[in-house]
Amino acid sequence: MSTADYAALGLFIFLWVALNWITSSARFFDRISLTQAMIERRREWIYNSLRRDLKMIDTQILAGLQNGTGFFASTSIFAIGGCFALLGATDKVNAFFADLPYVFNGSRTTFELKVAGLAGLFGYSFFKFGWAYRLFNYCTILYGAIPMMSDVDRDPDVTRRAVERVIHMNIIAARNFNAGLRAIFLSIGYLGWFVSPYVFMVTSLCIIVVLIRRQFFSDARLAIMDIDVP
Repeated sequence: MSTADYAALGLFIFLWVALNWITSSARFFDRISLTQAMIERRREWIYNSLRRDLKMIDTQILAGLQNGTGFFASTSIFAIGGCFALLGATDKVNAFFADLPYVFNGSRTTFELKVAGLAGLFGYSFFKFGWAYRLFNYCTILYGAIPMMSDVDRDPDVTRRAVERVIHMNIIAARNFNAGLRAIFLSIGYLGWFVSPYVFMVTSLCIIVVLIRRQFFSDARLAIMDIDVP
């Protein structure tokens, strides 16, 4: 690989780490991210469910979170299989790229390394989604341990501890789910590397800009904040 390839890969990894940090625990222009704002909404939801004896709505929400995570885990597996299929057709793909204009056509080894990196990216997302799926399952079990509405006032400390366990487990599961989802989004930028390292840099920056906008400047963020929404 060339120096530009290493520089593009280093930029990609740096942007990935920075995005994880800034959306999970930092502020951007004195704004918290959509991910951080949703933590308080999760807390409101669990505490609000104490007022309901029949919690079918809440269990349906938990089931929806788990099913969505399972869908993305399955998608990651299919993507990994596609990467291995691509490795088996390296010569055909290299010949195809060689006929395209403005495409930097490297060696066979370079192409295989790029595909292996893409497979690793999807493998990372699968482990994150798989762990999030398991944690959402644990969250459902912990939710079943929350006292009934008639018992809430008898022992508030027990109720509070039970609720906080559910909230913390839900937040950890969501954190892993978001990490897997970010890897899926960034894989779109990674595809630019198959054209050239310079395109890789541009596509990576474009994906980061889109994700930063969604996290800190989108209407979705305004919708869940305690401010007037235009």
